[in-house]
Amino acid sequence: MSALTTVFRKELRESLRDRRAVLNTLIIGPLLGPLLFLVMIRVIISEQIQTSERPLPVAVQGGQYAPNLIAALTSAGADISTAPADPARAVRNEEVDLALVIPKQYAEDWQAGQPATVFVYYDSSRKEAGSRIGRLKGMLEAYSRQTGSMRLMVRGVAPMVASPLLMADRDQATPSSKGAMLFAMLPYMLILTSFIGGMFLAIDATAGERERQSLEPLFATPVRRESILAGKVLATATFAGTSVVMSLIAFLIVGRFMPTQDLGMAIDLGSRFLLLVLPVMVPLVLFVSALQTFVAAFAKTFREAQTQLGLLQIVPVVPVLIVTVMPFKTALWMYAIPLVGQQLVITRALRGDAVGFLPEFLVAGTTLLVAAVAYWAARRAYTSERLAISG
Repeated sequence: MSALTTVFRKELRESLRDRRAVLNTLIIGPLLGPLLFLVMIRVIISEQIQTSERPLPVAVQGGQYAPNLIAALTSAGADISTAPADPARAVRNEEVDLALVIPKQYAEDWQAGQPATVFVYYDSSRKEAGSRIGRLKGMLEAYSRQTGSMRLMVRGVAPMVASPLLMADRDQATPSSKGAMLFAMLPYMLILTSFIGGMFLAIDATAGERERQSLEPLFATPVRRESILAGKVLATATFAGTSVVMSLIAFLIVGRFMPTQDLGMAIDLGSRFLLLVLPVMVPLVLFVSALQTFVAAFAKTFREAQTQLGLLQIVPVVPVLIVTVMPFKTALWMYAIPLVGQQLVITRALRGDAVGFLPEFLVAGTTLLVAAVAYWAARRAYTSERLAISG
């Protein structure tokens, strides 16, 4: 234990001397993501609120054929303007966002009591057009329902006859589960932080010392290789764990500045969230630290190890893609998959759902198991004499 502690203190001391490493690992890494997240979400929410409140610009062609429709759209919040001669081309060239074309046949069909057709031109591939398209279609549908009801009443028919089925929404989403949608990237960012937090130390403790030719003298001391490895892995885990905790605290602070109440949402990143997340993140930090130490043992230079561990950061993307691309109902066995289990636990904690002891135990237990396997592989690499040979 004394040898392990000595190596542990040595690695921490050497890493803390590198100000750039401390700045990137313990300050910029944990804090930059939450701050960018806060700015991005506030801008998106502000833009959505302003878009829903400001008049909707609609370029209209043939408005003289449907004066009542134009009046209804104006009263609903549309800003009517004259459309170009070729509305389809104008939309493709982004001259206008929405174009409404009312053909001459519209007036004849309307007078005859037949369904009258209007054409809405838009570009669904443009992100900013999505909400505007929905608003315009909602206005047209409301006008259609109102006119249909009036026609039935004129004919002495109750409007309810045309609606034999009424659908009443009963949304069971809670403010917390809605707020979790805003923080959907939080599980990925926490998992990625565990990979980034100790990466520099894992590289420098093995490949860096190998390149500086200081690893061979260290192995020549009467200290067991296992103690040297344990000290290095523990130091790497300390850096990574500190980075994860700081990121959690940063998100906790950021959550208090989110304008979630404006959207009927709520987010709680307090003590309950920390108690659910930390037990599954600590084993992950140990696994990542052992894995990074193992991978860095095969690199002869600092730059080579940096490239290899940089590619290793693709691993956290896998559970995000699985959950996003392949939506499925969560099953108990999924918690036994490292990285996926952490993703599920953090997501449920964000939603305010009960996680339970068994899922937490499965996530922590299986992650500790693969951490032991990674540590065993790193131990085998450290007992090889080839590791002491400098590049």
